[in-house]
Amino acid sequence: MREPAWLPWARRIVLSLLALFTLAPVYVMVTSALKPLNDVQGPFHWIPSRLTVRPFVDIWHTVPLGRYFLNSVVVAGTATVCSVVVAVFAAYAVSRYRFAGRRAFTVTVLSTQMFPGILFLLPLFVIYVNIGNLTGVELYASRTGLVITYLTFSLPFSIWMLVGYFDGIPRGLDESAAVDGAGPLRTLLRVVLPAALPGVVAVAVYAFMTAWGEVLFASVMTDDTSRTLPIGLQQYSTEHDVYWNQLMAASLVVSVPVVAGFLALQRHFVAGLTAGAVK
Repeated sequence: MREPAWLPWARRIVLSLLALFTLAPVYVMVTSALKPLNDVQGPFHWIPSRLTVRPFVDIWHTVPLGRYFLNSVVVAGTATVCSVVVAVFAAYAVSRYRFAGRRAFTVTVLSTQMFPGILFLLPLFVIYVNIGNLTGVELYASRTGLVITYLTFSLPFSIWMLVGYFDGIPRGLDESAAVDGAGPLRTLLRVVLPAALPGVVAVAVYAFMTAWGEVLFASVMTDDTSRTLPIGLQQYSTEHDVYWNQLMAASLVVSVPVVAGFLALQRHFVAGLTAGAVK
C-alpha cells in the first residue's frame, strides 16, 4: 500500500521539532559558557552580545576542578576495568558450566536490579565506617570505597548482559579450541572473548557512565580529597553567588570524555546491547 504524499513531510516536521527540542538546551549551555557572568545573570538573549573564553580558564581556579577530574577518571576507570574483568569470568562460567547454585546465582544477580540504589546507602556507609574502625583500612571518603560502591551496581547488569551474549556464541568454538589443546582460560581469552567484543564494549561503556555521572553516593562517600566531578560542580554555587557561566563551562568539559567515548564506541555499544538483550 502506497503511503500518503503528506506523510514524509509530517515525518520531517516531527523529527525537526524533536531535534530542536533536544538541541536547544545544548545551545543555551554553550552560549552561557561563553558569556561574561553579568550577561548570564541578566535577561536571557538567544544571541549573545559578547563572547569570551574566560569562563573556561577560570573554572580551573575557582574550584580545584583538576583534582575532581582526576578523581573521576581514576574511580570511573578502575570501576570499569574491574567490572569488565569480573563480569567476563562470571558470565562465562554461568554460560558454559553447570554447577551447584548456578540458578540461585543468576536469580540473585537479577534480583539486585529490583531495589532502588538509595536502599544501599546507609548499609554501605555503616560497613565502611566499621571496617575503618576495626582494621584501619579506610574505605569511607576514599576512592577505593567509591569504586567498590559502583561495582555493586554495575556488576549485576554487566554479568546478566554478558551471559546473554555468551549464550549466543556457538559452543562449537569452545569444542574446536579444546580439540586443539586449549584450556578453558585460553579458550575464553583467545576464542570467545574476541567474538564477544561488542558485548564487552557495551558493558564497559555502561560501567563507565554509571560511575562518571553518579551523584548520590559520591555526595556521602567522599570528602574534599576524594570528591568527584558531579559533586565538585556544586562548588560553583556559593552562599552569595552562583557562577553560572563557569558552571556551564565546567559541565561541557565534564561531558567531553563521555560523549567522545560513546561516539567512538557507539557501533559496538548498540550491537552489544541489542544482542545481549535479545539472546
